[in-house]
Amino acid sequence: MIQRVQSIFLFLVAVAMGITLGMELWQQTVPSSGESYRLTAFFLEQFDTSGAIISTTSYWYIGTIAAFVGLLAIISIFQYRNRARQMMINMVNSLLMVGLVAIVFLTTNGVNAELALEDSGTYMIGFWAVLIAMVFNMLANRFIRKDEALIKSVDRIR
Repeated sequence: MIQRVQSIFLFLVAVAMGITLGMELWQQTVPSSGESYRLTAFFLEQFDTSGAIISTTSYWYIGTIAAFVGLLAIISIFQYRNRARQMMINMVNSLLMVGLVAIVFLTTNGVNAELALEDSGTYMIGFWAVLIAMVFNMLANRFIRKDEALIKSVDRIR
């Protein structure tokens, strides 16, 4: 049954991952030179003071993990007949999202270490969408467990 509450939460996980893929994750401006850095799901771009791109570094694996998390959430929606498999897919999804947050955090700290800046930059909506997706995934797992407990209690009554 696709109209269950956990299906809505899993759909929202996929939407949040779409936001992560389409929006900026992090931004940093160097006060002394006026250069700025912007991390998206696929690239780290360095801009000069006029806004022209100086250099671009590929971080394709961030976008790939985010897309895979969104795909797993969509797959999990259609696993409603096998709740154990659905919960396992969601646990793998949770681990991937924790890894995604760690990768973004380590990447931004690496850039700040290279620049020797005190300020850690600004995490943008794309980064916060991953954290929101983690909450939605947790809520989906909670409701899947509730369904499983309900089914077990009904089986006991028979």
